[in-house]
Amino acid sequence: MTAYLHCFGESGNAYKAALTLTLADMEWQPVYVDFFNGGTRTPEFRALNPMGEVPVFTDGDLVLTQSGVIQDYVSSKTGKLGGRSAAERREVLRWVFWDNHKLSGQAGSTRFLMNFLPPEKRPAEVIAFQQGRLKTAYTVLNDHLAGRSWMVGDQVTIADTACCGYLFYPEPFGFTRADWPNIDAWLGRIEALPLWKPPYDLMPGNPSDRATA
Repeated sequence: MTAYLHCFGESGNAYKAALTLTLADMEWQPVYVDFFNGGTRTPEFRALNPMGEVPVFTDGDLVLTQSGVIQDYVSSKTGKLGGRSAAERREVLRWVFWDNHKLSGQAGSTRFLMNFLPPEKRPAEVIAFQQGRLKTAYTVLNDHLAGRSWMVGDQVTIADTACCGYLFYPEPFGFTRADWPNIDAWLGRIEALPLWKPPYDLMPGNPSDRATA
C-alpha cells in the first residue's frame, strides 16, 4: 500500500518527513498542497489537519500530522533510522524535539520572512533577532557534531533528518555552511547517502516563482 505525504517543496518541515520516508525506503507519493494560494485553508485540507499545516501523512486509514510524529511512525514501521537501542531512541527523540523548537522553528520563520514576503514587508528587527537565536542553535549543533559522524550513534537516524531539514534549502536565511565546519561535513555525509535528494527534487514546488531575495 502506498502512503501519501501532503506537502510542497518550500516546506522544510515537509522535507524532514519526505527525506525520512525516502531514506527508510518506504513506498510513498507526494500530494501537492498549494500553500501560497490558500491550499491549507480549504475545508478539505482542514478535514485532514485542523491545524492547517503541512506535512500531513496518510497510510491507509491512518492520518498523521507534525513532522516529528511522522518521522517516528516511519522509523517504527520500517525498523530504520531509529537507533540501535532504547537509550539511542530516547537520544534520537531528544534531538528531534530540540530541532522542532530551537532550530527548525526559527529557521522556517526566518526563511519565510526573508524570501517569501515582499521586500517592503520584511521586518528587519525581527529577522535580526531570530538570526541571533539561530546562531546559538548552530553553535549547539556544530559543537555536538565535533568528532561524530551522525547525531546519535554510528548511523543515520531521524535525528539527522530532522536537524538537517532546513539547512539544505538554497534560499538565504542567515546560514552559511562554510561557517560551521562540523555541520558542513555532516551535511556532506547526508548528501552522500545513496537515496538522498534535495527538497525540490523530493516534493513539488516552484521556488523561482516566489523567492525574491
